[in-house]
Amino acid sequence: MSRPRVDVVVLTMNDRPAEEAAAQATLLAQSGVDVRVVVVGNGCKPEVVPPGALTVCLPENIGIPGGRNAGADALHEAGDPADWLYFLDNGARFPRPDVLARLVAEAEQHPEAAWVQPRLTGPDDVTTPRRWVPRLRAANPGRPGRVTSMTEGVVLIRRAAFDAVGGWEDQLFLYHEGFDLAWRLYAAGWSGWYAAGIRMHHPLTTPARHALYHRLAARNRIWIAYRNLPAPFIPLYLGAWTVITLARAVRGGGLRQTLRGMREGWTTRRTQQRRPMNRRTVYRLTAAGRPPVI
Repeated sequence: MSRPRVDVVVLTMNDRPAEEAAAQATLLAQSGVDVRVVVVGNGCKPEVVPPGALTVCLPENIGIPGGRNAGADALHEAGDPADWLYFLDNGARFPRPDVLARLVAEAEQHPEAAWVQPRLTGPDDVTTPRRWVPRLRAANPGRPGRVTSMTEGVVLIRRAAFDAVGGWEDQLFLYHEGFDLAWRLYAAGWSGWYAAGIRMHHPLTTPARHALYHRLAARNRIWIAYRNLPAPFIPLYLGAWTVITLARAVRGGGLRQTLRGMREGWTTRRTQQRRPMNRRTVYRLTAAGRPPVI
């Protein structure tokens, strides 16, 4: 019996070579699957590349979703694309050599799932920040189940489903592209699965450390709502997230940039192509634990 094949996309800006080398070593140690790797330099030539890997050198930084799309496209153009795509953040590590094989096995047990999400923890194998749990009820990060969002930098996606919905939305540039892709996959009839018993490790960082976070996160919420939601749900979703986002900005900083992002998102929302989900998709998202109003 042939082993599962997984195409892995790693995005880099050559900003953490030691961490990248360590992450790639754990990738190359994966057993039970045949792995093909592409390293995408987002505005650079990749400096840390595993033996035999493909490389893509983008002349400018086109954002995380655009860079990941470029990697997926390069693997497809190389011929004989694998049934599975794995998107790997360049600082994430596989704590065991059977992670990819177990994720594929989980996906095969859940054929309705377009993506399978492992549990992301810090290097201690225990700590899981709330933002890394792909559901609203995050008190127990060890509980598996159907989910409606994803942690974009450590996720296994069926190639056929990914291609059918057009991949990541590169206009978002950075932040919340997982919400957008998950909603489009649900609209296409798929769902997602959280394999909480399978772990990935990542440094315990916060997205707020990036200067662009507050502006782009606020802008992208509006764009994603306008792109995907039926008209009656847009004010409900944006109303809930405006309260949450402003409360966080007042507590944690970034209020000025958050307001700037909200203004930018609202004034440019019509640049986004509307593909509102139907009632059945709204029902399926609600049944999965996250109605599209929050």
